[in-house]
Amino acid sequence: MKKLVITLTITLMVIACGEKNDGFVLNGTLRGDVADGTKVFLKTAGENNTIIEVDTATITAGNFTFKGEPKSLEPHVILLENSRDNMMLFIENGTIELSAHKDSLRNVSIIGTTQNDVFTSFKEESKAIGEKGMSIQSDYQKAVATQDTATIKALQEEMQEIQEEGKTFEIAFAKENPNAVISGMIINRMYASKIISDEEAKEMLNNLTEEVKNTKAAKSLIEALEASKSTAIGAKAPEFSAPTPSGEDLALKDALGKVTIIDFWAAWCVPCRQENPNVVNVYNKYHEKGLNIIGVSLDKNAEEWKKAIAEDGLTWYQVYNEKNVQEIAQLYSVNAIPSTFILDENGVIIAKNLRGKALEDKMAELLQ
Repeated sequence: MKKLVITLTITLMVIACGEKNDGFVLNGTLRGDVADGTKVFLKTAGENNTIIEVDTATITAGNFTFKGEPKSLEPHVILLENSRDNMMLFIENGTIELSAHKDSLRNVSIIGTTQNDVFTSFKEESKAIGEKGMSIQSDYQKAVATQDTATIKALQEEMQEIQEEGKTFEIAFAKENPNAVISGMIINRMYASKIISDEEAKEMLNNLTEEVKNTKAAKSLIEALEASKSTAIGAKAPEFSAPTPSGEDLALKDALGKVTIIDFWAAWCVPCRQENPNVVNVYNKYHEKGLNIIGVSLDKNAEEWKKAIAEDGLTWYQVYNEKNVQEIAQLYSVNAIPSTFILDENGVIIAKNLRGKALEDKMAELLQ
């Protein structure tokens, strides 16, 4: 469910054109036993992911206040002294009211400005979808433990439905809010997680306002799209070679079939392992018709990799560069797994990141 659970560490800042710069006032209230004089820190990210301390306040009778001028469209967090938890919020002109329990800072209530009100709405919808996914994930793990194959299959279908629901919600939100920084963050994360294609990401990126395109998330997305051109549909797949489980080097050119799937995965990747039964079925059905698969592992060590191959019954080509695990992934601009590339007999990329029924339908189209 890695790709399902929607991260809440993304930013939101609707840009109000022509708004008077009156500064912000942030009034915070913390419930629970918080000693007077406890420090509260307001921080944000700087260049190269350095942490910038914007301001410091102290708590009196459970309350604290920050005042100032908004200096950045990037996300801010509030941290409590001697606590590892934090509260995400968005600094903008106006009065911001914040309320949380000291033992559950992430469940913060933030109201009073447009950006934070919209963020709260987004967070609630995201949480509802995520909770449904977590419930299915729990049931799935129980079914795997008891080897209940019928239930496993049914839950896999439910997982795909929830994933589609989450994708549909996020895409709609980003399209409906082109002047929100959160939209750039959504698109960037969905693209990095291979939930949307290059073409979808470009279309959604072009819909954003110029102010949002200048935020870190949007700039990162632009750089990633530029880097992905070498592995775009229609490009020749970059050549590579790496050791197989037996220790012999295998080159991509020697693994090509009529159709070839390059499958980036790892033993620790839950979505990869959940998808493996489907890939096994597709391979068994179409291998004799010309389908080859070469798995590229991003595992932490060779033993975990080999164990997962045996457990999941992966009988196709497998390679693992233990000396530089990320080398092939970087060559293909892969920063999230599972990630797949489908090649024709000449090694040209003809499709990317198809899973479940979409993968089987594509194989039927190419090899029937």
